[in-house]
Amino acid sequence: MLELRNLSKTYGLGDDRTSTIVALDGIDLTVEEGEFVSIIGPTGCGKSTLFEVIGGLTDATEGRVDIDGDRVDGPDERIGMVFQDHSTFPWLSVIENVAFGLRMNGVSKAERRERAHEMIDLVGLSGFEDASPTELSGGMNQRVAIARTLVMDPDIILMDEPFGALDEQTRLIIGNELLRIWRETGATILFVTHNINEAVQLSDRIAVMSARPGRFKTIVDNDIPRPRDDDTMSTEAFNDLVQRLWTELKSESRKGMEQQEGRTVTAGSEADS
Repeated sequence: MLELRNLSKTYGLGDDRTSTIVALDGIDLTVEEGEFVSIIGPTGCGKSTLFEVIGGLTDATEGRVDIDGDRVDGPDERIGMVFQDHSTFPWLSVIENVAFGLRMNGVSKAERRERAHEMIDLVGLSGFEDASPTELSGGMNQRVAIARTLVMDPDIILMDEPFGALDEQTRLIIGNELLRIWRETGATILFVTHNINEAVQLSDRIAVMSARPGRFKTIVDNDIPRPRDDDTMSTEAFNDLVQRLWTELKSESRKGMEQQEGRTVTAGSEADS
């Protein structure tokens, strides 16, 4: 369904843009319909930039993104996005938040309320339709954000650290709920996370990114049988895969930290001069 071919992204730096930084370099990936693929990598390796390119929010410097053979040249209704910040509108109720995209697309009030109710039920928030986001927990607000994406019926969902702001217990619960929603909808999901356990719990495959410039260092198949419940996370197979991924990621994380520290020192030196 989704194909990334030789994706690269270079940014110009400074007012004159004469210096550059390579965020992504030679990204190739094919994602099948209904697949759940997680992407892990060190801070600053270009994971969010990759999603911005796939989602049509920024142009690649080289390469292309195709969905079913059609090139993505900008924001595309076949792609939905969920971010770490749930980004609900506090002045709208839950059902108004979920139906917001449908309203912008001119869908009738009756149809958008019906479809919003279906998605609210799917994410387990029935009874909270008229609540304000300020009355909900962080996990519930993230469910609202997921429902708002699902109601648009995208073919592909990009999730950029959607549980990053949640505590560990809530992450596990919402992760299990996401798997249920994924099974029921048959969605194709790309999921960015820093949590290796989470990647193994959720994914069919896990792609490990290198430190900047971001490349796929390895892509690992996850053969642990589904469904994967809490007991699965204590099995030898689960822990072996977590350790394998950490071995791949460890050296890249060190490089990423060094890059971040070097950037901080450079910025500090410039500020002092």
